[in-house]
Amino acid sequence: MVALSSPSVSHSPMAHPCNLASLSLPGFSSLSLKPPAFTNGPKKLHGFGLIRASVAVEQQAGKTKVALLRIGTRGSPLALAQAHETRDKLMASHPELAEDGAIQIVVIKTTGDKILSQPLADIGGKGLFTKEIDDALINGDIDIAVHSMKDVPTYLPEKTILPCNLPREDVRDAFISLRAGSLAELPAGSVVGTASLRRKSQLLNRYPSLEVLENFRGNVQTRLKKLNEGVVQATLLALAGLRRLNMTENVTSILSIDEMLPAVAQGAIGIACRSDDDKMAEYLASLNHEETRLAVVCERAFLETLDGSCRTPIAGYASRDEDGNCIFKGLVASPDGTRVLETSRRGSYAIDDMIAMGKDAGKELLSRAGPGFFDS
Repeated sequence: MVALSSPSVSHSPMAHPCNLASLSLPGFSSLSLKPPAFTNGPKKLHGFGLIRASVAVEQQAGKTKVALLRIGTRGSPLALAQAHETRDKLMASHPELAEDGAIQIVVIKTTGDKILSQPLADIGGKGLFTKEIDDALINGDIDIAVHSMKDVPTYLPEKTILPCNLPREDVRDAFISLRAGSLAELPAGSVVGTASLRRKSQLLNRYPSLEVLENFRGNVQTRLKKLNEGVVQATLLALAGLRRLNMTENVTSILSIDEMLPAVAQGAIGIACRSDDDKMAEYLASLNHEETRLAVVCERAFLETLDGSCRTPIAGYASRDEDGNCIFKGLVASPDGTRVLETSRRGSYAIDDMIAMGKDAGKELLSRAGPGFFDS
């Protein structure tokens, strides 16, 4: 049995997984709403039925209502879960938004959703999962945009701000396999599916006898389906997403922070609005979790200094220790995992100090890596 314990570095209280009952997602009946429970070495993977995105407008009795607030999101089950979590928090904090039809969820397809045949690193560019949503925000088609923060480029489009992060979920990665209880137990030559260069490089650095299938893409359900069909022997997924989808019964074991440093901003939800929309900014201010926001700012300062993208294996994690200080850990790796460079910082849990820590750690690793480090 895998215990749901926090990583070695202390966390603020985690957000509870949102209630997915209102999603009405066909083929999703296997996602029960009981509290998550981890099992060791599942014999069957659950919850990977085909999902259809929800409709963009809420209708009742054949009459379309004008929404007070329109939430823009991708259409994957995880993205919809995050949009519904945001909606529920807004409804709980603002009575006028709790009225039927006051909040509308608008599903937007992004470039990253459309191109599934290529690895993300080959598609290139930044904002693969955010650009179309940001465009809709700027054009006034939506009022707020809900993003997984690890998908958000280090720059924000003009006329937008991102003033809100919801409380962060567990940042660790989950190991899922039908054949072994951990990465260490996988036989030599086993194939692990992951679209993440960060996971690939750290995995191969520790377990060079394993193989990695890079273009292992799709939503959580799609990847679990491929695993169940034997396309790969194991995969790694963000535990945060599995918790938000109430799919933790599929987890075989959880990787520690030391074994697999998470992606920058992993487990954090970010919500953007237009820079001139004071009403939306006011709504979002009421939801913001400042400890999470500061950690994300620190990690993104590190990423920005390294000019990281989908082509560069980079990991970074900021957290508050038992004394209330910030502990930052950063890592860069060559894509083949033969070289991994790590660093850490400790300082005050305050925005200026945390930005300085992230930038300084990034400069150190850039200097140590030297030119051509990410080309191997």
